[in-house]
Amino acid sequence: MDVTGDTTPRRGRGARERILAAAARLFAEQGISATGMEQVAGQAPVSKRTLYVHFRSRDELAIAYLQSLVASGKTMESVLIRADLGPRERILHLFDQPVTDASAVRGCPFIDAAAEFPDPRHPIHAYAREQKLRMVRLVTDLVTELGCREPVALAEQLVTLADGAASRAMVLNQADYGRYARAAATTLLDQALA
Repeated sequence: MDVTGDTTPRRGRGARERILAAAARLFAEQGISATGMEQVAGQAPVSKRTLYVHFRSRDELAIAYLQSLVASGKTMESVLIRADLGPRERILHLFDQPVTDASAVRGCPFIDAAAEFPDPRHPIHAYAREQKLRMVRLVTDLVTELGCREPVALAEQLVTLADGAASRAMVLNQADYGRYARAAATTLLDQALA
């Protein structure tokens, strides 16, 4: 017991964060499907019992990982809610690859997750779809603010460009690949505002 009267064992503190950090590294390096819970426990490091206290399954851990990415602001969608940029700048920053610790370009983690779990009813796929629909809503709001005609169609075009650029950046391992899609997005915005 410490001076505050707390009798909680100290070793359990921070376990969830360590598990999520280990899972994030492993999922980014080798994918969700290829990562076992035992491997996550070893990398955390925590016992398997502790791991399962925090996350009952790999699916639950994968969704928590994706949620933590959203909360961290390290996804390409996060630029869409930045208050320090105007609407047009936010849209164009979609085409800048987020900085990561990985040596390889990873692309969009939501597209990766949906590809690994192709059944639309699977919880991981469903969460990835929610994030992609959120991205379209955010872009729709921004192009509406800019006064663009047909904001929903334009938003879908811009998001398709961003997702395609992220996928090609990953396949080609070329972090700055988004510059090509950014040029196309600039043209789309210019035409929509003409």
